[in-house]
Amino acid sequence: MTMLHCPATVLLARHGEAAYEATTWSDAGGSLTRVGREQARALADRLHGRRVAHVYSSTMARAVQTAEIAAARLDVDVTTRIGLQEFSVGSFLQIERDIDPFAPTFAQWLDGDLTARIDGGESGDEVVARAQAVLQDIADAHPGETVLVVAHGGVLTVAIRNLMTFESGVKPKQFANCAFAETELRGDGWRLTGWSDPD
Repeated sequence: MTMLHCPATVLLARHGEAAYEATTWSDAGGSLTRVGREQARALADRLHGRRVAHVYSSTMARAVQTAEIAAARLDVDVTTRIGLQEFSVGSFLQIERDIDPFAPTFAQWLDGDLTARIDGGESGDEVVARAQAVLQDIADAHPGETVLVVAHGGVLTVAIRNLMTFESGVKPKQFANCAFAETELRGDGWRLTGWSDPD
């Protein structure tokens, strides 16, 4: 049961800029570029003084590398969680990256139609359910603390749009690399309480 009287602050960040060896879509990780590593360090610097207690990460390499760089700078540990990974590319595994076959389904998810499914992959319901489960676990493990969660633009955007109520004056944006959304799990559900873009 969530400690509703003392909620965790959960900072949801997208990984840093990454490069990919393959020119086709893949569920594999990608690696941070030099710019991506600098973005991860800058993310940690922006969180200096926030007393981040722990860093959680998707299991994908670009997220793990971002999380480890930030955690080292914040002097905390990293835990990977499978539920934070990006949505599966499904049957589009060998499609060239200059084509975006996911856009129509992703647009449906953002409009609230979570029954839509990536061909050969996940439905919006499945993406949101796994994100909700892992974020709930993280919030329950850190009552009254601030934690950083490093994941991916797709899964984080869908989760925020479908799980969260937005505080007055706060609106979700497109996730830039190492941007983060500030959230809390309260008695009435998840709240988006702030947004921080890189400088």
